[in-house]
Amino acid sequence: MTEQKPLTGLVALVAGASRGLGAATAEALANSGAEVLLVARTQGALEEIHDKISAAGGKAVIAPVDLLDGEAQDRLAIGVAERYGRLDILVQTAAILGQLSPISHFTPELFERIIASNLTANWRLIRNFEALLQQSNSGRAIITTCGIAEKGEPFWAPYAASKSALQAMVACWAREVEHTKLRVNLIDPGVMRTGLRAEAFPGEDPSQLQLPAAVAPLIINLALPTNNSHGEIIKA
Repeated sequence: MTEQKPLTGLVALVAGASRGLGAATAEALANSGAEVLLVARTQGALEEIHDKISAAGGKAVIAPVDLLDGEAQDRLAIGVAERYGRLDILVQTAAILGQLSPISHFTPELFERIIASNLTANWRLIRNFEALLQQSNSGRAIITTCGIAEKGEPFWAPYAASKSALQAMVACWAREVEHTKLRVNLIDPGVMRTGLRAEAFPGEDPSQLQLPAAVAPLIINLALPTNNSHGEIIKA
């Protein structure tokens, strides 16, 4: 008799699923039995992840959505509600660096885009999907952060500020829902071989960095219905 996978029958949404940790997490969720909604801007990249999941016998649905488009996010939530009536797992990995520069050198447009991508888009996901997560018997929300939020590193100000604010916002959300079935956690994946890392450190040898697939099992563990961790920052 084939052993049932731990997330069989659950619906997971991965925001930022087209590359890096999001793509690795989407594959890991599908391999664990979940049906995965793949959300990101780039349809071609999503199709590649979808094909990998399908080839491995998993289930996935593509949802090309720009997380900065609030109305598109709203429509996505309506679609999930109509199709499934709930959401069991929400994973948010999308973020942008912008640039490394003295804080006084950032243009208002770039500063606002970094905050919109790394903070406001996350708030919109919470706003849109909390009710659906509450419809699950074991709703799990897992949002990525970064240790840079706590270090005060020069030249990282907008990115660090967005992540610091994200941590504060998610901590407040966790306290708001602590008496419900929904469990909310942050994960700091540490240094990984990703496009954002290459953008920040272009001279670094990526072969010396861990692959996102090495971090994905930590997210799977947080997504398990039996894991009651809540309001934590899990460090890889």
